[in-house]
Amino acid sequence: MPEEFLQFIWEQQLQYKNSLNSVSNEKIEILQPGNKNTDAGPDFFNAKIKIENTIWAGNIEIHKKSSDWYVHNHHNDKAFDNVILHVVEEYDKPVKNSLGGEIPALILKYPKKLQINYQQLLDSKSWIPCQEQFFTVDLFVLKMAFHRLMVERLEAKTSEIITRLEENKNNWNETFYQFLAKMFGFKTNALPFELLAKSLPLPVIAKHKNKLFQIEALLYGNAGLLNEQLLGDSYFLKLRDEYSFLFRKYKLKPIEMFLWKFMRLRPGNFPSVRIAQFAALIHQSESLFSKILEIESIEKLKQLLNVKASDYWDTHYRFNKSSPKKVKELGDASINLLIINVVVPFLFVYGDYHSKYEFKDRAFKFLEMLPAEHNSIITKWEILGVKPRSAFETQALLQLKNVYCRMKKCLFCQVGNKLIKKTFLDESAGK
Repeated sequence: MPEEFLQFIWEQQLQYKNSLNSVSNEKIEILQPGNKNTDAGPDFFNAKIKIENTIWAGNIEIHKKSSDWYVHNHHNDKAFDNVILHVVEEYDKPVKNSLGGEIPALILKYPKKLQINYQQLLDSKSWIPCQEQFFTVDLFVLKMAFHRLMVERLEAKTSEIITRLEENKNNWNETFYQFLAKMFGFKTNALPFELLAKSLPLPVIAKHKNKLFQIEALLYGNAGLLNEQLLGDSYFLKLRDEYSFLFRKYKLKPIEMFLWKFMRLRPGNFPSVRIAQFAALIHQSESLFSKILEIESIEKLKQLLNVKASDYWDTHYRFNKSSPKKVKELGDASINLLIINVVVPFLFVYGDYHSKYEFKDRAFKFLEMLPAEHNSIITKWEILGVKPRSAFETQALLQLKNVYCRMKKCLFCQVGNKLIKKTFLDESAGK
């Protein structure tokens, strides 16, 4: 069993309570098992135990073998001098701290059924490890976990936003613009869209905010999509002429055209169309992030993001290739994805960064008001009987699958936790 399983046994206090004697046969009473340490140092801190008639307060270290203390070089690390108990599965030698003091040791004994339950989950080949036992756990347990999972998912996005914010010298509008551009590419063209935004700083576009055609020229030109030699398309030729002037004026460096993907995309998702929609959003919304911070209504937020490509694209999906007339609006599904993946994380990070918790609350409220997402992962959850009602719940389910189920972190999942402890809990209840 991995060491983290032993930590789980200790944290949940699932060991046999009638065998709490040290290897030197001293009676041990666990008053407080301590708090799990997620940083460097001993595994649990602020523990309190009673050895014979003496109460000790300090840290707990857990290993499979007691000799691992020396393998991990704890005997030379002063951070481990306050360890009051060494909890091990196998005691093969006594250990001392850097001061030369011997550490009391406890051999951890627990019901083997706990190990069997955990191993079954690790060995599972199903879509989620607990798939065969999933319905034996009250789904209320899962519902209760949603908020924690959602916070985790948003916090995971925090570091990337903060790092980019630092690169942009704390310019929230510039940072938001770059992340929004990346999302406009969705999965297939996320990278070239992000590179495009970085190659074309927002202050440059802002100088032309009142002229949609010039914004389009800047975006298409720096996207490398005006390099083709096309004849007979006046819109394309005018864009190229305009960009030629702006290119020299701002000494721009366009990205490579080959980065863009058109193959296996629906025409409405072609980067040529998405760039036009992105241009329309920039054109109608100066200081977009600042404006979003002022919006408290999901309806008004959707109205702000509800843009359409310019008239040329009503009859085109690509330059110089006519198509049946269709207005290229962004669409509800795309707007929802922008809110879920860009607006909500930024509101959460902004609120956390500035200690303005109303923005974090608004982020959660927006997710609760958006409909449940539809994708392959959510479809499989639905097959298992989990019917999400909102984007808040689908985001939590994505976090559960990707971070816990896929990595088999059942020890840290509330459902897996219940299944591992099932026999122990049943016996404790007298079943």
